[in-house]
Amino acid sequence: MKVVIFGATGMVGKGVLLECLDDARVEHVLLVSRHPTDVSHPKIREIVHADFTKFGSVQAPFTNLDACFYCLGVTAVGLSEPQYHHLTYDLTLAAATALASASAGRLTFCYVSGEGTDSTECGRSMWARVKGKTENALLRLPFRAAFMFRPGYIQPLRGIRSKTRWYQALYDVLGPFYQLLRRLFPTYVTTTVNIGRAMIHVAATGCSKQILSSADINQLAN
Repeated sequence: MKVVIFGATGMVGKGVLLECLDDARVEHVLLVSRHPTDVSHPKIREIVHADFTKFGSVQAPFTNLDACFYCLGVTAVGLSEPQYHHLTYDLTLAAATALASASAGRLTFCYVSGEGTDSTECGRSMWARVKGKTENALLRLPFRAAFMFRPGYIQPLRGIRSKTRWYQALYDVLGPFYQLLRRLFPTYVTTTVNIGRAMIHVAATGCSKQILSSADINQLAN
């Protein structure tokens, strides 16, 4: 497969990238980022692109892709709803629309959303409404298939660290107890490794479900 990853400089995106590099089913990885990544590999081609509202100038490489792993996201903490809507909905749909147009229906789109996302778009939680609106819009685009990944707690593995200090402090504390957490809360806990492996699996073989919880992600990864 030829895949594109958005957000490979972040915790989840880097985890997905490392799994792609190790998986023989992935032959080429296109990275689209605002800043260069720190990973070098023969499979990788990287596009550093500043304006994530417009992709016309870099759209040509999108024509031969089989899958997109969209891992770009921000926390809603400290953001107003218009700010979070722009960073979550507007930027995601700009990339997804460009990919859908260029790929002519051959591409599978995998989107990292979150546990508690509100598909009705009417709930009390701002971030959940916006994520739900984003998911619903992605599912309407003319992709070969689209999968919404809704992880809860994500444990970073393979030396990956979160750029958000208080997130990383939490991971440092809870990391030694991950196996216990997974046994106690199997529907809410996963890892960066499992997200990457599950994305590759659904891109390669499909899945009967479009919305995937942590439990689904872990099962697909195995």
